[in-house]
Amino acid sequence: MISETPNEKPRFKLHPVAILNSQRLRRSLMDTYDQKSFYKYVIGIILLILSIGSLFYTDKLVQELEEREEREVQLYAEGLRYVVNSPLDENFNVIYQVIEDAVNFYQIPAIYVDENNIPNPNKNIKFPVKISRQERERIIQERLEEMKLEHPPIPVEIGKGRSGKIYYSNSFLLTQLRYYPFLQLSVMLLIGYLAYLAFSSARKAEQNRVWVGLAKETAHQLGTPLSSLMAWVEYFRSDPSIDPSIAEEIEKDVIRLEMITTRFSNIGSVPTLRQEPLAVIVANFISYLERRVSSKVKFEVHNQLAEEQTALLNKNLFEWVIENICKNAVDAMGGIGEIHVTLQAPPRAKEIWIDIADTGKGMTKAQASKIFNPGFSTKKRGWGLGLTLAKRIIENYHAGKLFVKNSEVGKGTTFRIILNADIIEES
Repeated sequence: MISETPNEKPRFKLHPVAILNSQRLRRSLMDTYDQKSFYKYVIGIILLILSIGSLFYTDKLVQELEEREEREVQLYAEGLRYVVNSPLDENFNVIYQVIEDAVNFYQIPAIYVDENNIPNPNKNIKFPVKISRQERERIIQERLEEMKLEHPPIPVEIGKGRSGKIYYSNSFLLTQLRYYPFLQLSVMLLIGYLAYLAFSSARKAEQNRVWVGLAKETAHQLGTPLSSLMAWVEYFRSDPSIDPSIAEEIEKDVIRLEMITTRFSNIGSVPTLRQEPLAVIVANFISYLERRVSSKVKFEVHNQLAEEQTALLNKNLFEWVIENICKNAVDAMGGIGEIHVTLQAPPRAKEIWIDIADTGKGMTKAQASKIFNPGFSTKKRGWGLGLTLAKRIIENYHAGKLFVKNSEVGKGTTFRIILNADIIEES
């Protein structure tokens, strides 16, 4: 269907069925992305619950084991008190040996300090094989200072107003158990991160295969009607009763469709990149595009690049990106407004910045964060694929970046393209 108003170029209008199909496809793509986001949140919540549960359970075990070790040290203190204050007999030696073995079993480091503050004896303190007496005493003193910071001492009454103290620290098993949940969480996070990378890589590869298949199938399907249209152009030219300008205009559209077919064919293939004069390409394409949109849209190109500045790019694909962004801007402005294209190179940086700013309705932060998702669009019609393809072309094929630099509701939006470029030395 063709819509035409006075002083305006003829414009094709989509059939309602085509609009409905595009909306269905867009909703399908958005539903797919929403489902993936939902599953990611569910998995994240499950991991969080498991992690918190593991921390609480391990902390409970640590507290129970810590209390048991304290009871063992208290029992050891009672044994020492009986050793000092009771007559030695065979039965008591057996009982004391059992108490001492319990301390050794749990590998609880302990040091007894007598009334003169002399540390002797000690339990489960590890020393090097060959060590001098002075070095041994230094190690005991260092461990004693550490134990004083860990637990309050357990007093030992040895009679006649004298008393000693037992200092101790956590066993190696308890220390391991205390840090185990953090090690477990680290391993879980690492596994989760690797799984996420693998899933993202597989999903990206799958998406790329879908994009490539869709693009190549589209190019293939366009081939047959294009050949037929070219035949009709030749037929119109051969008929003297038909205005020659009609054939010329149809041929221009056919050439345009052939260029679009070439673009779709390049998707999935490694495009040929050449050093191109970026400012010339942008200026020429904006001039071409300006004649094919509403006359109430004003384009301005601000070139701040050096005259000889080039960029490594594929001309056809790059023009497609500019076209997608600018057409979205025209729609956002309702066919009335200004589009400013600014080209600049940061000093001493191997980059070129291309800012495309419009005076349209702008976007919220939530909309800007989703603008490159397949199927997302702020318009009622369209498939919501243009900006997605544009981002893939810039980032996958040109190793650059495409993002929303800023957007304000009611004032407009600015997209930024970053391309790699050689530094142009100033003379």
